[in-house]
Amino acid sequence: MKLTLFQRNKSPFFSTDKNEVKLKRQVGLIGGISLIVGTIIGSGIFISPKGVFQNAGSVGAGLLIWFACGLLSTFGALCYAELGTMIPKSGGEFPILLEAFGPIPAYLFAWTAAVILKPSSLCLLSLTFAKYALTPAYGNCDSVPELSTKFVAASLILLVVFINCFSVKLSTKVVTFFGVGKILSLVIIIIAGIVRLCQGYTENFQNSFEGPTPGIREITMAFYQGLWAFDGWNQLNYVVEELKNPYKTLPRALIASLFIVTGLYLLTNVSYFTVLSLDNLLQSPAVASSFGSVVLGFMVWIIPLSVAASVFGTCIGSCFTAGRISYAAAREGHFNQVLAMIHVQRYTPAPAVVLNGLIALLMVIPNDFDSLVNYYSFATWAFYFATSITVLYFRYKMPDRHRPVKVPIFVPIIFSASALCLVVAPIVDNPEIQYLVAVLTMLFGLVFYFPFVHFKVK
Repeated sequence: MKLTLFQRNKSPFFSTDKNEVKLKRQVGLIGGISLIVGTIIGSGIFISPKGVFQNAGSVGAGLLIWFACGLLSTFGALCYAELGTMIPKSGGEFPILLEAFGPIPAYLFAWTAAVILKPSSLCLLSLTFAKYALTPAYGNCDSVPELSTKFVAASLILLVVFINCFSVKLSTKVVTFFGVGKILSLVIIIIAGIVRLCQGYTENFQNSFEGPTPGIREITMAFYQGLWAFDGWNQLNYVVEELKNPYKTLPRALIASLFIVTGLYLLTNVSYFTVLSLDNLLQSPAVASSFGSVVLGFMVWIIPLSVAASVFGTCIGSCFTAGRISYAAAREGHFNQVLAMIHVQRYTPAPAVVLNGLIALLMVIPNDFDSLVNYYSFATWAFYFATSITVLYFRYKMPDRHRPVKVPIFVPIIFSASALCLVVAPIVDNPEIQYLVAVLTMLFGLVFYFPFVHFKVK
C-alpha cells in the first residue's frame, strides 16, 4: 500500500474533487484574537519605546505617536477586513494584489515576503528570544556571547518550524497560551505603574512636551519603531481559509485585537515613566529590564523571561502565517509546486513552512539586526500601501461587488496616504543606500518571474 504524506491543493474554492486535501477551518474567534495579539506583542513593546521617544524628542510627543501607531494599525486592519471578506483566500496581500493589479505585483510581494520579510522577521524574533532567554545566566543582555545567541536562535527556529508543521491546533494553542502569558507580563508592569502613580511618582510627566521639535525624518523613524511593535495586525488575512465563519470572525478579531494591544501599549509606556525619566529611558539598553530592576528588586529575572516567552509565542504566530504566503503563491503557479502541497494527515502546508525556517536559519549567521529592521519596515509599508489602495480601486471598478464588511471611505484614504508618507518621507529627507538596495531586491524577483512564471519554463 502506497502512503502519500503530501498532496497538492489546486484551489480550495473551485475544486470538484471531494478527495482533495484542503486546509481545514480550525481557527475560531478566540484563536484568531490570540493569533493576532500573540503575533503583535513580541519584543517591540520591550525594545521599541527607546527608538520612539528618542526620535519624538519628548514624553508627550512620544505617547501621541504610540497612540497614532495604534490608530493607524486599526485603520489598516479595517481595510484588510474589507479585502479579506471580499476575497476570502489565504496568503495575505498575494491574492488581493493578484486580483487587483495582476500577476507581477502579486509575485513581487510573494517573492519579497517569502524570501526576505517573513524569514527576517523570524530571524529578528529568534535572536531577541535568545538574548533575553540567556540574560539570567549572564547577568545582562550585553554580556551574552554571540555564538550562544546564534545557537539558541537557530534551535528556536527549528522548534517553531516543527510545531507549525505538526498541527494547526497545536500552533494556535501554543500561541493562545503564550498570548495570555505575555498579556499578564504587561499587566504586571501596568499595575506596578498605577501603584507608583498613586504614590505620587508623576515628575516625569511634568512639562511633557518640552524637548527638541522632531523633523520629518525623526517622525518617520519614530513611527517605524512604534509600528514595528504593532506589526502583525494583518495576520488573519494569511489564514482566511482556515477561519471558522470568516465573514464574522475576521473583522471581530481584528478590531478586538487592536483595541486590546493599543490599550496595553499606552498603559505600559506610561508605567515606564513612573520609574524612568526620558534621559534614563534613552540610556537604557533594555527598557523593561531597567523598569523591573527598580520595581521588582530581586525578582528582576521575571522581566527577561517574560520577554523571552512573549517572543516565543510571536515566533509561532509569525511562522504560522509565513508558510501560507508560499503556499498561496505556489497554488497559483508562481512558486514551485512542492510548496503548494499539504500534509494529508496534519493538514499543514509543511513544505512552505520548512522553506521559511531554512531561510531564517541562513539569516541568523550574519546577525545584522539593525539592517534587517530598517529593510523590514521600508519594504513592509511599501506593500501595505499597494494593498490598501486596492480598497479604493475595487470601490471604483467593482462598486456592486458583495462586501460583507465595508469600511468608511476615509479609512483607506488616510491609511494609504500615511503608508505612502512612511515610504517616501525618509528617502526624500535623507536618501540612503539601504532604500535603493531594498527596491532592487524586490525587483530582483522579476529575474525568476519572466522565465518560470510568465513563459512557464520547466
